[in-house]
Amino acid sequence: MTYGNYPDLTNVRKVLVVKLRHLGDVLLTSPVFTNLKKRMPEAQIDAYIYSDSFPMLEGHPAISHLIGYDKGIKKLSFLSRLKKEFSLLWKIRKEKYDLVINLTEGDRGAIVCKMSGAKILVGPESDKKTKVYTHIIKKCHSLRHTVERNLDALRVIGIFPSIEERELYYHISESAMSKIKHLLQDANFSPKEFYLIHPASRWRFKCWPEEKVREVIQTLLSQEKKVVITSGGDKEEKEMVDRIIQGISHPNLLNLSGKVSLKELGSLIHLCKGLLCVDSVSFHMASALKASVTVLFGPTSDVTWGPWNNPNAQVLTQPFSCRPCYSDGCAGSKKSDCLATLPVQRVLTALLKLEKGSVTETQTETQTGWRQ
Repeated sequence: MTYGNYPDLTNVRKVLVVKLRHLGDVLLTSPVFTNLKKRMPEAQIDAYIYSDSFPMLEGHPAISHLIGYDKGIKKLSFLSRLKKEFSLLWKIRKEKYDLVINLTEGDRGAIVCKMSGAKILVGPESDKKTKVYTHIIKKCHSLRHTVERNLDALRVIGIFPSIEERELYYHISESAMSKIKHLLQDANFSPKEFYLIHPASRWRFKCWPEEKVREVIQTLLSQEKKVVITSGGDKEEKEMVDRIIQGISHPNLLNLSGKVSLKELGSLIHLCKGLLCVDSVSFHMASALKASVTVLFGPTSDVTWGPWNNPNAQVLTQPFSCRPCYSDGCAGSKKSDCLATLPVQRVLTALLKLEKGSVTETQTETQTGWRQ
């Protein structure tokens, strides 16, 4: 055994990276693929992710194929689900991967590693699943950015990215950019003259109160500023936006809630004057695109999930000793006081600083995947 017990990667020709998590989590794995390709330029590097996360990695120059897991499988009968699961595992087995890296805690990623037949298996430290892997990613028990935690999977096999090699990558297609430019033009909006507000999150306890978002919009409109508001296609997210802008009729407000794809949302983030959002996928896309963004953090950690290499990012939090608690609202109440008490004026002041080119509440550490 050599010092570090790093495997010999000389003959590795096929690599699979597993990340069965939500959209933002998948985007934050993008530097892993970049560095694998740099170390093994001739290797085929694939990703196994949820099918609805494909837009997060589509267009990444280091990735050869995306293998999707359809979460709808979980709704099937036991036998139908078993058949689908086995079919996916068999597909992976037939690829004959040399190296499989599992970035996901849980059974499914470990099973993929075990069934792949790969000689080099990398996965997270776990009492129950440690024996599956040839190389263990040991837990970091202090606060550490998620990008660094992902890159630890490379460090344990002897790949040590430089600071410059730890950039996020997010690709925006030409078709998505073209569609958004036409939508803006039809509404008499021009690039870099509008604020983009994306108030929703998959987890409601991470959202700022609707009445405060509404007040920000009304203030911006009263100052003759243009505002675009967006959300995902989820029914609850769209209803949230409907409540926020109910009764507001103004030519400078463009409601695109539920009407844009993830790639099109990326185009809007790239083209806006400034984005206001919470800890959500839109924020991580802004990091990858180095876009001007003001993000509101409540129960989650801005150290673990905050800006990554984006000098144009502002993080607003309340100095509560209990945060980050990661609770579903205070004491599980579904409402987070650290967000509810964040003043509107403070958010407006921070957002308008972007217009003046002055960002003071910046957390640094990404790179745009968009190429003009």
